[in-house]
Amino acid sequence: MKTIIAACSQNLSGSRASLHAALRTLLAVPWPSQRDVRAWLQLLAVLQWVLSFLLLGPVTLVLLIYLVFTRFWPISALYLAWVIFDWDTPEKGGRRLPCLRRWSVWRHFRDYFPVKLVKTHDLSPGHNYIIGSHPHGILCVGAFCNFITGSTGFSELFPGIRPFLTTLAGNFRLPLFREYLMSGGLCPVTRRAIGHLLSKNGTGNAVAIVIGGAAESLSCSPGVTTLILKNRKGFVRMALQHGAFLVPSFSFGENELFRQVVFEEGSWMRAVQQRFQKMMGFAPCVFYGRGLTSVRSRGFLPYARPITTVVGEPVTVPKIEEPSSEVVDLYHGMYVRSLLKLFNDNKTKYGLSEGDELRIV
Repeated sequence: MKTIIAACSQNLSGSRASLHAALRTLLAVPWPSQRDVRAWLQLLAVLQWVLSFLLLGPVTLVLLIYLVFTRFWPISALYLAWVIFDWDTPEKGGRRLPCLRRWSVWRHFRDYFPVKLVKTHDLSPGHNYIIGSHPHGILCVGAFCNFITGSTGFSELFPGIRPFLTTLAGNFRLPLFREYLMSGGLCPVTRRAIGHLLSKNGTGNAVAIVIGGAAESLSCSPGVTTLILKNRKGFVRMALQHGAFLVPSFSFGENELFRQVVFEEGSWMRAVQQRFQKMMGFAPCVFYGRGLTSVRSRGFLPYARPITTVVGEPVTVPKIEEPSSEVVDLYHGMYVRSLLKLFNDNKTKYGLSEGDELRIV
């Protein structure tokens, strides 16, 4: 019996020693610092945003189609009935949720790059505005962060102004993704939707339009600032018809977030991209960013580069229900000059050199 007790005591002592050794080893491992935790939170915030924009709509569509052939088919039927009933809502101002703009994840999203909003002039709540957002980049990070989330302080910088951001109308045909977009204040880039915000929603509305659109994303690459604007005049005509002031804005650093394979004009790959863009409304870009595990790896996440969105001086626009082409050209020229001045006055402050020029095609 004494032998058994001695053996048990020896085993217990050995277990205690092993436990103490394990604890010492665990305590010796360096715990993540606050800086590391913040970096991971920022990375996860960007990851959820990228996945939402790239996969939420297509994955939900495939899932609902799959459910049709299972005993859960009523879910697909009910959602289809809801979409039919709610079909016109995106064209009538959407269904924004203020709580989504205040979502804490957007602060981590902002700090990842980081994104900053700069005000140069006041915007009076007594008017409506069309904000031209330049450049498009690959995923319009600056426009989304500043005009959809409240993380950069848009409401504090421009009190009384409600920002909206327009995107492809086709995005509002994708299940669940349409709800996600509307909840943040996005609306289709159609005459009906923009006209509703500028004429039937009171004053103090600022509708941001990425003027260059999908075609401009094909020219997006680091060190190159090319805007497709010369023949884009529809936004000016709408501003005249509703008496909405035109406001230029430029996101410095937007083109630095991804690396893109840019095909030369006239090449067959460029022709395929342009044809696809005309048919589907968006351009299939060949691009890459950083990976999830390392900055040195390649993936679909944007690189952490600072983005500074500068909002310029409003161009006063009269209300003319049927503006002539000459009048549209006049105010289009005024807008372009205001945008060029905004770019030249701020380019050296936010990462560009004095010799960098804004190329408008």
